[in-house]
Amino acid sequence: MSAMIKAASASVPPGETVFFRSAFAVPVILVWLAWRGELGRGLRTADPMKHVWRGLVGSTSMGLTFTGLGLLPLFEVQAIQYATPLLVVVFAAMFLGEEVRLFRLSAVALGLVGVLIVLSPRLTVLSGGAVEAADAVGALAVLGAAVLAALAQVFVRQMVRTETTASIVFYFSITGTVLSLATLPFGWVVPSPGVLALLIGAGLLGGTGQICVTSSYRFADASLVAPFDYTSILLALAIGYGVFGEVPTGVMLIGAALVTAAGVLIIWREHQLGLERGRSRRGVTPQG
Repeated sequence: MSAMIKAASASVPPGETVFFRSAFAVPVILVWLAWRGELGRGLRTADPMKHVWRGLVGSTSMGLTFTGLGLLPLFEVQAIQYATPLLVVVFAAMFLGEEVRLFRLSAVALGLVGVLIVLSPRLTVLSGGAVEAADAVGALAVLGAAVLAALAQVFVRQMVRTETTASIVFYFSITGTVLSLATLPFGWVVPSPGVLALLIGAGLLGGTGQICVTSSYRFADASLVAPFDYTSILLALAIGYGVFGEVPTGVMLIGAALVTAAGVLIIWREHQLGLERGRSRRGVTPQG
């Protein structure tokens, strides 16, 4: 999906790509819900405004990501986006009162150092040299997208108490479609047939991806599923090199490795805590 957006971004503005990504995910989600027999029940909502706020934050994050995809290598965008799960840990402690101890804070710090390493060649203030303005804008856009995506995930953690997963997925696509229309005055274009196919494909793949992720958490524990997200860095590396001729620098690879390691450490720690909570509920005292 990201590769399709990147290929289309040369001729289509980010707001328009958000529209296609959101709008063409809707039919995929509706077909999935109908197939599961959840079309009526799954779309009920107890608080529509929660979906609006989540959609506003999530759609803005999506637009910033698509901006970055048009300006930076695919691998680099993916590496910076790995800041999102790290920031979720911080925001969950700040806004949801979740307890975060030294191990996870250390992992977050390690990951953010990795993000800074990835960003450093793009920002004059860090690299000390002349940097293309577009590169700096792209890097900051993707970093801002990661921050907003983390906030959106915190919203979702609150919403799951009253909202179904199906409604969260569906109304995000609806609000993204509607909100993206606000960017019409900023220069939408009539895409060529090839670019139109890329945009529609991105929407269909995005909707399918949401369904696959949702289903994966239905059939397996989060600690098993979450690490698979980090395979996307390898896919981004392969597609970036094979399709766009992008070769990551050594600095990017080092930074990406640190961010990935931090994310996996946090997932591992969450799994250990889950096992400890399970033993406590069963009245089993942990050994050692």
